[in-house]
Amino acid sequence: MNTTQLRKLGVPDDCIHSAIQGIQLAAAGDLRGKQIKDRIGKVLDAPSDYVEDPYFNELAQQLMDAANFTRPEPISYQQWGTDIDVACQAQMRQACALPMAVGAALMPDAHVGYGLPIGGVLALENAVVPYAVGVDIACRMKLSVLDVPPIQLTDNFHRFKTALLNGTRFGIGSVHERPQDHAVMDQDWSVCRVTREYKDKAWKQLGTSGSGNHFVEFGVLTLTERAEDLNLDAGEYVALLSHSGSRGTGAAVCDTYSSIARGRLPKQYEDVGRLAWLSMDDAAGQEYWAAMNLMGDYAAANHHVIHRLVSKLLGARIISGVENHHNFAWKEQHGGKDVIVHRKGATPAGAGVLGVIPGSMADPAFIVRGKGNAASLESASHGAGRRMSRTAAREKYNFRAVQKALEQKGISVLSAGSDEVPYVYKDIMEVMAAQEDLVEVVGRFDPKIVKMSDDGKNED
Repeated sequence: MNTTQLRKLGVPDDCIHSAIQGIQLAAAGDLRGKQIKDRIGKVLDAPSDYVEDPYFNELAQQLMDAANFTRPEPISYQQWGTDIDVACQAQMRQACALPMAVGAALMPDAHVGYGLPIGGVLALENAVVPYAVGVDIACRMKLSVLDVPPIQLTDNFHRFKTALLNGTRFGIGSVHERPQDHAVMDQDWSVCRVTREYKDKAWKQLGTSGSGNHFVEFGVLTLTERAEDLNLDAGEYVALLSHSGSRGTGAAVCDTYSSIARGRLPKQYEDVGRLAWLSMDDAAGQEYWAAMNLMGDYAAANHHVIHRLVSKLLGARIISGVENHHNFAWKEQHGGKDVIVHRKGATPAGAGVLGVIPGSMADPAFIVRGKGNAASLESASHGAGRRMSRTAAREKYNFRAVQKALEQKGISVLSAGSDEVPYVYKDIMEVMAAQEDLVEVVGRFDPKIVKMSDDGKNED
């Protein structure tokens, strides 16, 4: 009997595996064809009568467990900030109701996402949720400090502009004319079918930024005191800041393994949708984990290539830097338990850990040092957070008008979409004030020359 025939008999999807195991045992024993079908029908009608059946005892027990199932009470979560809408909080409550959830937190930049809200932090025991990591796996920040005096940003503006225009690629399907070199392409890309089949595409997209809220920009980094962990004295520096992730390959990994997870959801959890999980004990869970980590290395390589190209075109040397993921899952220990911590649009903020939290094209970004707050699962916001949808932004704002207004404030935006103008984001200063117990500010980066995708689409 195949899966379709078992479903017609009334076997629930999450019991198909145990039914097939029972059929194999029965076929090797004393039952045949119609006898097996009849036995399964009887087990479905009265599973308690077959808990000691030599062939279908596991199916019977699974059916009984499902009939007696009661969802555990959702765990609680702590929220930072107050400017968070009810839909976002509803998503967080649903995530907290997953059966393996043991910890959660909501950051002050939180807004609605797919499955877990952006700005959501979720700790699970022995399970990973692809959409709680995100479509753009390992979306991350990288800031490089350059050996160029800040006065050059105005005195040699054209030089900086040319470095960004020629050293970056943006937009859906963007590639470099000549594939870039990086050791990440020598890693094992056969960890799953998706990474194996997408390797050539990934290589072509290496060192590009996609679309959506991704950017590369020059600005002025201000340190009010010496930062030993950056090996920099107090003062002002030119810095290069980028935001992007794992491009089309990361999205394909997420979609593939989320579909697998949704196909395996127990009937009692069919409503969780994109919060579908994979057990770390299963082959699919291990494949996703390996692919996710490869995408982390690939995203880091993307940034490395971007900074290498732009700084070389500028004729500058990188003297210091900070970088971090904010769409990823980590194996960590919290509350004495080994857990998988998902940070979807959240920055790792363990004690002493450096990170970058951006604002918008008109607002500052901050280098921060984590305080290791246990209540937030050692996390902080990943930015200011949207307060307006992309559709609403396109209907309300004209990018050219905003571009001219920013020019008068000393900020040159080379390209962007109207869905990324500063007004669609929350106030970064309010967001930072709401998480003073999570991070301390090390330095402030003020953008001066900004480049984003101008195709008006959101790939990542």
